[in-house]
Amino acid sequence: MNNRDRLLGLTVAVLWGLNFLAIRVGLDHFPPFFFAGLRFFVIAIPVLLFVRPPKVPIAWLLLYGFGFGFLQFAFLFAAMNAGMPTGLASLVLQSSAPFTIVLGALLLHEHVGRRRTVGITVAVAGMVLIGWDRAQAASLLPVVLTLLAGLGWAFGNLGNRLARSTEPMRLMLWMCVVPPLPMLALSAAIEGPYTGWHALGESFSSSGWPALAGLTYIVLLGTIAGSGLWTVLISRHPAGVIAPFSLLVPVVGIAGAWIFLGESPSALSLIGAAVVICGCLGGMTGTRGTTEAMSPGRDRPRFREAEPCLPDPRLHASK
Repeated sequence: MNNRDRLLGLTVAVLWGLNFLAIRVGLDHFPPFFFAGLRFFVIAIPVLLFVRPPKVPIAWLLLYGFGFGFLQFAFLFAAMNAGMPTGLASLVLQSSAPFTIVLGALLLHEHVGRRRTVGITVAVAGMVLIGWDRAQAASLLPVVLTLLAGLGWAFGNLGNRLARSTEPMRLMLWMCVVPPLPMLALSAAIEGPYTGWHALGESFSSSGWPALAGLTYIVLLGTIAGSGLWTVLISRHPAGVIAPFSLLVPVVGIAGAWIFLGESPSALSLIGAAVVICGCLGGMTGTRGTTEAMSPGRDRPRFREAEPCLPDPRLHASK
């Protein structure tokens, strides 16, 4: 990998890590489910008008969009609205990695090697440490909701894999068409039919512009720019070479929340974060066959081994 691509990888990690700060700013103004639906609605309109649909089975596109778009962000935004610290949210969401491997083994009969089994175990131990620490502060519910967001992301990963698209960027954009209507319906049922739209109107005022700026960041930089650059990188290099950059996302998220929001995670939470990252990193090395299966331009065989212990690197539209 040349220095230019390394810089692109670092840029994506920064964009995705700071994305959690933009989410926090938006949630200070918008109700969570409406905000989640709005971020996809803004992307879905131009996609429907100007982007050709990917040639994939509709069932896998729906699974991708429902898991990655609807379930992940409904639970994540609810968790952060319920008090999940911004920095820790960026870390606990990495639970999608072991969830993806476990679901792949159970539902797709993928083989999980010893290294990945150890990596999953270590990562789960780190999550337990964080959960224990938050439970002492009587705030376990936000952690559980964030874990459910990671599980939703993992189901979205399965849909992405099963789609086997040769146009990953086009698939990612069309995934954004799936969540808006069910998310806005959920918002109307729980938050009220007019609450979110009233907040949207107020976002154009002098006091509401930070929320609008947060939404703009999430759509343009977090989703389109971040995912676009990641797609370019994954098309040039094996997944195992690019994947370590994703582990910098929670580092940026925790550091950004500390610098800009004044969040100071406890020592036990920081230890848990380090354990999670070590577990994902330790389970990341795959066999040559797995790397080839992820390389662009190759026919993908039946899955022989689970993906590295991290979310699908072509995703992360959330971060």
